[in-house]
Amino acid sequence: MTGPLRKIDTAVIEDNIVRMIFDASFRLLPEVEDAFSRIRDCEKSEAARMTMDIIIENSRIARERQLPLCQDCGSVSVFIELGQSVCLCGAPLPEAVDRAVATAYERFYLRKSIVGDPLERINTGTNTPAFLHVDIVPGDRLKMSVYLKGGGSENMTALKMFRPTDPAESVIDFIEESVVAAGPNPCPPLFLGIGIGGTADAAMLNSRKAVLRGVGTAHPNPYYADLERRILERVNDTGVGPLGFGGAGTVAAVFIKEAPAHIASLPVALNLNCHSLRYRTVEL
Repeated sequence: MTGPLRKIDTAVIEDNIVRMIFDASFRLLPEVEDAFSRIRDCEKSEAARMTMDIIIENSRIARERQLPLCQDCGSVSVFIELGQSVCLCGAPLPEAVDRAVATAYERFYLRKSIVGDPLERINTGTNTPAFLHVDIVPGDRLKMSVYLKGGGSENMTALKMFRPTDPAESVIDFIEESVVAAGPNPCPPLFLGIGIGGTADAAMLNSRKAVLRGVGTAHPNPYYADLERRILERVNDTGVGPLGFGGAGTVAAVFIKEAPAHIASLPVALNLNCHSLRYRTVEL
């Protein structure tokens, strides 16, 4: 037997999305700013230190003047973990999410970047539709993350289907090669989300969810925590550096999210997020 259903009106979800888009667009999370300060202090290259100073100053100006952190105000992905004991009432969830996005992008003068058809390329004028992903979980809570992603870093996304016998070192090689090939295009220092396992589409989705884990956290599995550390060290030895001007701060953090896989498959997806890591999470 299950307990009584908990009702949540989608109007509440809508209000929270508007607020989270505002916060994510104008204010980096404190832990992201702390990571930038650490990178700046560790850089030996004068060009790298100057670049980090500019990135840090940009964050301050955005926060104080309520200007977008980046002129590319991003596409909007919304990730919801919906407790199976929650009953949503009010407007349909996709409708509420899109209305919230349209409201936020109009109210806060954010650039609208979504085209309604990938080939006809006509801007919708609202930055909708958003990209909504819902997972059903136990309980009566609703956890929601709003993630803003610019096109420059999105275009550097990579996927490779490995043989299941390939060693972890091959995965590290792939990530290093992808970051070097991307160079300055995704605007480093980067936050790398890595999806390992599942199907190809699941790995891609997990690579996006991974960066929402929290800067400064380590994977709970010591094996993957060590793999994150090895990837971070390897990529930062490439010398790409902040905004591609050289230095040690190519990547600020690495996040892995793994999933079970078919015995014949080993997909690895790489989500390169620019230095402007824009997301917020709330639990209702």
